Amino acid sequence: MAEEGYPEIPPNREDDLHNIQYMEDAQLVLFMAGNQFMVMEELLEAFQRRHPEVERIFYETLPPGLELKQILAGGALFRGRLITGRPDVYTSVTEEAMIELKNRGIIREYFPYLHNRIVLLVPEGNPANIRGVLDLGRDDVRVSQPGAMENITHYILDMYEKAGGQKFVRRIMEEKRAEGTTVFTIVHHRETPLRLKKGTVDVGPVWATEAQYARQKGLPVEVVEPGEDLDQRDRVTYYIASLLDAPNPENARKFVEFILSGEAQEIYKRYGFVPHTGRRDA
Repeated sequence: MAEEGYPEIPPNREDDLHNIQYMEDAQLVLFMAGNQFMVMEELLEAFQRRHPEVERIFYETLPPGLELKQILAGGALFRGRLITGRPDVYTSVTEEAMIELKNRGIIREYFPYLHNRIVLLVPEGNPANIRGVLDLGRDDVRVSQPGAMENITHYILDMYEKAGGQKFVRRIMEEKRAEGTTVFTIVHHRETPLRLKKGTVDVGPVWATEAQYARQKGLPVEVVEPGEDLDQRDRVTYYIASLLDAPNPENARKFVEFILSGEAQEIYKRYGFVPHTGRRDA
């Protein structure tokens, strides 16, 4: 935590604060779980075609754990500047975050709207010969590991435990960290591909959608599949809620309805996400 009790947004995360010039007079403020960053431009274009009256949108694509801290603290610091802690809409990849907000009286209800799964991202040619999850425990393998602020970590740890038990979890998260072969991230979808490109790590667990995006961008990476029994495809659910003290409650309602619509779900699907079957058609 930074001074005054506010969490601190890392100073190099400017790319995750979008349209910051609108923050003070935004007509819609969105805290979107960061692993949706690649879809946001097309998603908001479609939303604004439906609702052209919503012109000024400030949105974040930070790890939802950091965004949750931002909400609870009433703000966050970024390069010494206080960033709002009052979004209209918050999304998360763990239901626990939504339950906490509901228990604190910050939201009334929340909705599942999307699914994803985990893959292992490696450099082109897979020089470390990563064949499965257990290879991450090898002495010679350098792992780019999402840290505690990131929702994906919850699912990665479950994947590790299913693959090799608590002993394997300790191997990756404690022993290899002490040895310098597990390197933690703050915003894994930006840091892991960069590390792989630079050759400073050999593998990193990421969302399947982020791997697809990296390859679409021409990054020299490949995917190793953990397998359906490990990749968390049946557990990874995204949730969305509008806040009770939303600065723009009517626009928050419009956005939640849009996200739950068939149109939004089809956009997500094009980026590799798995639509939620219980969606509304708004």
